[in-house]
Amino acid sequence: MIIDFHTHTFPDAIAERSIAYLEQKGHIHAYREGTLASLKHSMRQSGIDICQVLPVATKPSQVPTINRLSYELNGRDGVYFAGAIHPDCEDVPGIMDEIASHGLKIVKLHPDYQETDFDDPRMINIMARAAERGLYIITHAGLDPAYPEHIHCTPDMVLQVLDELSGLIDNKLILAHLGGLALTEEVMDKLIGKPVYMDTAAVLPFYPAKAREIIAAHGADRILFATDSPWGDQADFVKRIRDYGFSFEDEEKIMWRNAARILGLNTL
Repeated sequence: MIIDFHTHTFPDAIAERSIAYLEQKGHIHAYREGTLASLKHSMRQSGIDICQVLPVATKPSQVPTINRLSYELNGRDGVYFAGAIHPDCEDVPGIMDEIASHGLKIVKLHPDYQETDFDDPRMINIMARAAERGLYIITHAGLDPAYPEHIHCTPDMVLQVLDELSGLIDNKLILAHLGGLALTEEVMDKLIGKPVYMDTAAVLPFYPAKAREIIAAHGADRILFATDSPWGDQADFVKRIRDYGFSFEDEEKIMWRNAARILGLNTL
């Protein structure tokens, strides 16, 4: 079993345009076309059984449409979806109720694309209302190549949120990119051992040795295999994790057991 906990897709009508825009803005390269069909094709080629898609709402008006589609597609062909929310949404409790009632397990935040610092009161309100309903929160953490002038989710901001929501959000917060893309020393100094999950999206090719160090230090119980597809090559990421030489038990936790527990999947 392999679960890729962090992937992205775009509607067919805008996928080509969206990929081209993000490639240019972020100076990054897409390995796939960015459609749901291309993700499923990549899954088959890479031996990945389940993927979690993380939609991002860049304005409040997008939230109802994104979430309706996620409710409709969730769980089909091994693809699960997170719920979308924006910090400027008015009825946060109502949106959280709806996401939970449709069986989604996770809410996605992207402080950079949503132009809001992670420790902003609006973000904290979203996380509190999500956690109250048993939902997990996943956020982009660290540098975003498209917004290099300001990092909207730093380890210090994470610590502030953990302090303000102490006990409520513990083990409900998932930090993408091993706690902070391009912030490896801060992550090691400030976040290792904290009650948060970290995913491996994007970072393994950028600093493979340091990534392994962070994974080992934080512990396999709170690491989630993730690629950031289409921005990461799924087959390459599978190989990189396996080449790290973790124990069979730890590799299973990283590759699927932790994710299956969060997604509420009934697996042997």
